Amino acid sequence: MPEQAAGTARQAIDREGRPEDHRLQGWLAVASITIGIAALILGWIEATHLPGAIAGLIGLPLALYSQMISATTNERWLNVIGMVTAFLGLSFALNNGGFSL
Repeated sequence: MPEQAAGTARQAIDREGRPEDHRLQGWLAVASITIGIAALILGWIEATHLPGAIAGLIGLPLALYSQMISATTNERWLNVIGMVTAFLGLSFALNNGGFSL
C-alpha cells in the first residue's frame, strides 16, 4: 500500500513538470493579465472609460476563475496581477463615467 501511494505521488510530480498539462491554465493567466492591463490603461483615460469598464468587468471574473484552476506559482502570480489591474481599471473607469456614453 505505501508503494502505491509513493508511485502516485511520483506520477503527480512527473505530470507537474510537463508544460502540456497546464496549457489552459497558462493561457488563462496570460489572458487575465493582458485584459487587466488593458482595463487599467483604458480606465485611466477619461475618453475611453466605456471600453475600460467592459474590459475590467470581463477581466476580473476571468482572473478569479483562472486563479481557482491554476496549478503553478507562476500562473498564480500572473492571475493576482491580472486581478488587481482589472479591479483598478474598472474602478478608474467607473470614476471617469463608467458605463455611460
